[in-house]
Amino acid sequence: MNTSENKHTPTRRSVMTAATAAAATALLKSTPAAAAPELDGLAATKGNINHSVCLWCYDKMKSSDMAPHAKRLGLKAIDLLTPEQWTPLKEHGLVCSMTSGVWGGITKGFNRKEHHEPIVESLKKLCDANAEQGYPNVICFSGNRDGMDDHEGMKNCAEGIKKVIGQFEQKKVMLQMELLNSKVNHKDYMCDRSPWGIELVKMVGSERFVLLYDIYHMQIDEGDVIATIQKNHQYFGHYHTGGVPGRHEIDDTQELNYAAVMRAIVKTGFKGFVAQEFIPTRKDMIASLEQAVRICDV
Repeated sequence: MNTSENKHTPTRRSVMTAATAAAATALLKSTPAAAAPELDGLAATKGNINHSVCLWCYDKMKSSDMAPHAKRLGLKAIDLLTPEQWTPLKEHGLVCSMTSGVWGGITKGFNRKEHHEPIVESLKKLCDANAEQGYPNVICFSGNRDGMDDHEGMKNCAEGIKKVIGQFEQKKVMLQMELLNSKVNHKDYMCDRSPWGIELVKMVGSERFVLLYDIYHMQIDEGDVIATIQKNHQYFGHYHTGGVPGRHEIDDTQELNYAAVMRAIVKTGFKGFVAQEFIPTRKDMIASLEQAVRICDV
């Protein structure tokens, strides 16, 4: 996730997993993008991954610029858009796979009680907007530690999320907190380890609150990506990519085997979205995106 965004009986786990999958499946069945178009006239996407892309990574491109490229490449969505950026999506059979625009962004999050009121008010509006369009997810953040104990921050986050999660349950929209690294990109960010985020999900106890597992960020802060996904996939409702180190192309210039990671995700039965969130280094940025889609289309 970009800092400029301040500008990621049945068990509760099984219910939560089913809710996430059902929301994404129903959404994709209702849009023309459910039929995967061809990649440059070659092979159609296999349909095992619901591909998306984060617009902010593509220098100065608008959603209207990216939408035709996304459709051509077999993507079903564009990620991290505010409602003001949604207009071009329907024309191209796309959806917004993760809505952004929460008050306070990354650094001023749910871990401080004084932030709860403005965050909750902004999330209510985003939830309603998503429900009206049939879009599945809204992003939120823990905020920075700024000296706060992690357990206190977790309790505060749970308290704040419980103030709004009922509306997300009623509207059938997912609220997802992003896991971000605090080592390189987001110094002092509290939700920087999957165990912390998972405990928060348990504390909130709603099938409509899960985690955005950013593969790039978690490779940096904790590694062991595939094993973590295999063990804890029921808590993850969305995935982001990015090459490590540097957050650039996800090809053989970096350390992660993204095809293997995607195969592990598919094997869990995941039906949500995987959004490319790397910053292209090549002049032809869309060629880099196409390469990434091919790598991840397992």
